[in-house]
Amino acid sequence: MSLTSRKAKLASLMLLANLGGCAEVAPWERGFLAKPQMALQSTSMQSAIRAHTFSSREAAANSGSAGGGGGCGCY
Repeated sequence: MSLTSRKAKLASLMLLANLGGCAEVAPWERGFLAKPQMALQSTSMQSAIRAHTFSSREAAANSGSAGGGGGCGCY
């Protein structure tokens, strides 16, 4: 058995093994699989605090945020 045929057989075996783990998830089952740690924004309050901190640290006015800041980096 040549080296290239061994590699081809090994690659096809690995591909078949990986395809066995793929499954479609129904939309109503996705909530069971979702973890809170994977959310982009954990809470709306946390995102509001981050937006407020960002807007108060920004020196540019009228950049789309509600408030203007001094740009000195202080809270």
